[in-house]
Amino acid sequence: MRQKNRELKLIFTVLVLVFAAFLAVPVLRLLVKSFWGEQGVTGEFYTAVFTGRNFGQTLMNSFAVSAAAAVAAVLVAFVLAYAVHYTRLPGWVKTALRGAATLPMFIPTITYGFAIIYSFGKQGLITQLLGFQLFNIYGFWGLLVGYVIYTVPVAFLLICNTMEYVDKKTLVVSKVMGDGALSTFWIAVLRPLLGTLAGAFVQAFFLCFTDFGIPASVGGKFDVIATVLYNQMLGGIPDFNRGAVVAVIMLLPSVGSILLLRFLERYNIRYDRVSSAELKRNPLRDGAWGLSGAVLGLMLLSIFVVIFLVPMVQNWPYQRTFTPEHFASVFADKDLRKVYLHSLAMALLTAFFGTLAAYGGALITARSTLPRACKQTMDSVALVTNTIPGMVLGLAFLFCFRGTSLQNTFVLMILCNIVHYFSTPYLMMKNALSKMNAGWETTALLMGDSWPKTIFRVVTPNAAASLIETFSYYFINSMVTISALIFIVGSKTMILTAKIKQLQYINQYNEVFVLSLLILATNLLAKAIFTWLANNREKKATKQTEEKGN
Repeated sequence: MRQKNRELKLIFTVLVLVFAAFLAVPVLRLLVKSFWGEQGVTGEFYTAVFTGRNFGQTLMNSFAVSAAAAVAAVLVAFVLAYAVHYTRLPGWVKTALRGAATLPMFIPTITYGFAIIYSFGKQGLITQLLGFQLFNIYGFWGLLVGYVIYTVPVAFLLICNTMEYVDKKTLVVSKVMGDGALSTFWIAVLRPLLGTLAGAFVQAFFLCFTDFGIPASVGGKFDVIATVLYNQMLGGIPDFNRGAVVAVIMLLPSVGSILLLRFLERYNIRYDRVSSAELKRNPLRDGAWGLSGAVLGLMLLSIFVVIFLVPMVQNWPYQRTFTPEHFASVFADKDLRKVYLHSLAMALLTAFFGTLAAYGGALITARSTLPRACKQTMDSVALVTNTIPGMVLGLAFLFCFRGTSLQNTFVLMILCNIVHYFSTPYLMMKNALSKMNAGWETTALLMGDSWPKTIFRVVTPNAAASLIETFSYYFINSMVTISALIFIVGSKTMILTAKIKQLQYINQYNEVFVLSLLILATNLLAKAIFTWLANNREKKATKQTEEKGN
């Protein structure tokens, strides 16, 4: 046992040092930068920002559009999730609804804005089909549409996950008790989901409030906090101190969101046992919810049609003859091919080392006899990484590592992604390891096996499916991220999302869409491969368990 603790202590020490150097120190440096001037400690930077022109209005803009988008996203996600879990629609329809709800996760958020421009602009595809422009794409409405598309997948996954554990026999009991349709809907569906729905709203709001990609393309003159931070740091005259102040202000809603989520946990209903109840046939119910889900799904997907259409024609919307020229020019461009390889390599390395970090942290909390303080430290790290917006973390890295050998390197970008996305993979691994037999390591130790041998031979094979899912999560998010890396990417370490931002400035939207499709294709292919591997691994594990039982 002492040997086991020695190795776990080494893992714990390495992880603590990594997060101290690449999370605690950069964030503290950011805080100091917001207070420290040439004369020492000062509040002048906060005063300058708060009394700056239109800053109050900018803050109000961010809160207003984020709240509106979060409400809309939760409503859309609820309808789609209800159609999946509370109807008897055909399996292929439910699969299609899941696909429509989660597809935006595979595309960079900066692309959403360009898709909105080419769909709802004066010469946009949807505008031309309708014969009139639905709304002004630059400003509140453009941001609202982009934010809803961005946050529906997150809200959908949260609501869907909870619906799987809601006891559906409550529907039968409520009807037997003579409750009306609305009362049954409240008692059996909405009431058990209140905590999750509120949590989905908080998560969606936080994502909207801190996103940079969508405002960068359709924000227009409707300033939000993310564009203010970008302009302070990468505008005409960078102001590091005021940029640090804006970054600290962006942290406040994230901290508030975590406290609120903790509070909302008490409203989650937990069942001692979830009963499997087959829903009765109800064509009216299935038709209504199925049609609603289909319409919303099509609305989500219709915005992305232009991504496929525009680069395939000569010059949208004036010359609509088909041409493969735009794809050919991108794939023939050595620089763009190099940028793609940069993104691919960064995503793979992030996924590999990120999975190791998440696995190591989960082993400490779920399968170790280390002191409670060590386990709480890992949980706290996950909590903190979940609260820090990507732009704030990227800016903190800029302040901390500017002028060092790590500046503008792939190493720094990979470390930034590992820290930024650590929370969810860690919790995934912790949950998987917690469900395994707690006595495996002790039994193996009594039989003479070392702790590393037990982990490699017993624990890791049984955790393989979760490890693959963790790898997939890191890979896909690393391919689409921009906010966390926009401040630390360099000309020699250019990645696809940052290149898309550059191409925007010179109005090369055909190239923008081709690169976006390249990211989408890469992520869909990766997801298919990872899902296949994970499912195969689960089947093998189940088969081995059954054979042992027999």
